[in-house]
Amino acid sequence: MTTTFCFTIQEFYHKVDSRRGVCYFKWTRRWKGTGKVCGNTTGLKASEIRALERIYRRRIPPEKVITPELARYLTELSFEIGRQIGLIINRKGEICFVIVGDHKEILIPDLSPWRRGRGRLRGLRCIHTHLREEPLSQDDLTDLALLRLDMMAALGVNERGLPGRFYLAYLLPENPEGRTWQQEEYRSFHELDLNFSEFVQSLEDELQRGFSALETDGREKAILVSVVPHGKPYPVRESLEELAELARTSDLEVINTVVQRPKGLHPRYLMGKGKLKELMIKALQSGADIIVFDQNLTPAQINSIAEVTDLKVIDRTQLILDIFARRAHTRDGKVKVELAQLKYLLPRLVGKGTAMSRLMGGIGGRGPGETKLEIDRRRIKERIHRLQKELKELAKGRWQRRAKRRREGIPIISIVGYTNVGKSTLLNALTNSRVLVEDKLFATLETSSRRLRFPREREVIITDTVGFIRNLPPDLLDAFRSTLDELHDADLLLHVIDVSNPRFEEQMREVEKLLEELGLSCTPTLRVFNKMDLMTPEIAQVIAERFDGVAISAIKRETLLPLLGRIERTLWGEVTLLEEAGGEARGSHKEPERPLLWS
Repeated sequence: MTTTFCFTIQEFYHKVDSRRGVCYFKWTRRWKGTGKVCGNTTGLKASEIRALERIYRRRIPPEKVITPELARYLTELSFEIGRQIGLIINRKGEICFVIVGDHKEILIPDLSPWRRGRGRLRGLRCIHTHLREEPLSQDDLTDLALLRLDMMAALGVNERGLPGRFYLAYLLPENPEGRTWQQEEYRSFHELDLNFSEFVQSLEDELQRGFSALETDGREKAILVSVVPHGKPYPVRESLEELAELARTSDLEVINTVVQRPKGLHPRYLMGKGKLKELMIKALQSGADIIVFDQNLTPAQINSIAEVTDLKVIDRTQLILDIFARRAHTRDGKVKVELAQLKYLLPRLVGKGTAMSRLMGGIGGRGPGETKLEIDRRRIKERIHRLQKELKELAKGRWQRRAKRRREGIPIISIVGYTNVGKSTLLNALTNSRVLVEDKLFATLETSSRRLRFPREREVIITDTVGFIRNLPPDLLDAFRSTLDELHDADLLLHVIDVSNPRFEEQMREVEKLLEELGLSCTPTLRVFNKMDLMTPEIAQVIAERFDGVAISAIKRETLLPLLGRIERTLWGEVTLLEEAGGEARGSHKEPERPLLWS
């Protein structure tokens, strides 16, 4: 059994326009049962179709799965036409759809208008006949899961056309065995003794209770998904850990992860249908609100997965854009983030339903006009153009400030590095500043500049920049390129690295790769291995020496003396008393007797 859409002609009329001589036909999409039969009605007699349509008149008591009278009517009619017959029934006992299939399956119509929600079932059950009294098929169970039906049942038709064996299945709450559904078999339909209304209410309450106990602070619950073709080298575990950190930064609570390494990517769902079913069940059992993919999705894939799961679906790029939108506070930052969002949205803008209808154009409505989709695209393009002009105006102010610094001849030091490695903490420690510091990704979006004074009346301008990350969205990189271009004015780059992170070498390579793409490979760069307080200091020193860097802890100012000495030697080419003091401090880790730096 698979899922499809059901369309019917509800009204058909013929009207002749005296001016144009045009015939009009009106087509209406039917969502609920209106007395019309869905499915494979080709070849049926008129009397058989009328017999099927009469089923809509019947009503089932809420406590019954199906009445014996209706069960016999279905099996006899199914036996007569040699095809499966299915019913979609709501909890009031109303028949929403009568479906005709072939001898082995039926096609369920679109059920999207019916209720949906976290931890809730669809409120519909499917009962259909099996001509050979065979059990529920894998397609039946898949539809049960993906459509979140209250129940899937198969009514066997025996050799005399009467009700035979009866099979039913329903979804299970989260359980230690990890089972998705429960199947039951009855030798005869009449053995079924079940109060359906009480049963389904109890089942839904159990589903709700399964995740209500986990409710803490009202944050959205997310399931992380990674789909990478088998054999393709990809750091799945490390990438998912980073995605989880991005989710935490976006105030999402990660409740589960799903990983698949298929032979090839599914063009519609990215993952295989079996894994998609597993994902759907996990989302239902755990009460997930959102699914976050580590890979970038096409608009069609996002829509297809969202349609199946009834959940919000986003990819890694959308998550990063959301974080940037939350973190942007200045006008410059907000404009850049909005520009990146619009550039990302434009090719993904699709029309649905009435959104694709054409608006009247021309005098008297002669022309076809523009579709709603075309108007949305045009407005986005106009907004992008305005934002780009505004960015150019904002860039003029930055250019003037940069020109002033160059005239004054003050050296510029730029702090760069992977996100959340302690760049802002280092800036605060060096200059006694109070730049926002958080243990979250992309806490800093706007560039912060401070003066740093050395002995002998020497000064530098030190700036903190936005952090880098693996697979940074191209639209976001383009929007912040004007900010990153300021790095070309730097006399020295401090590349801050989280030495306590097991993946610090990978992060270091990502940053250096991006610096090379920006044309900064020739700018003097000093590797600064931060967070040595989270590991054995001797090991941190060995790592720093291996990469010709310096090990520090930005929260312990006495460890900054070797760094300051390296900065002096790079900028002015001489060894000062400050570096000599640093040599002593490196071994003793004592607080200096007097402050050496001022902001």
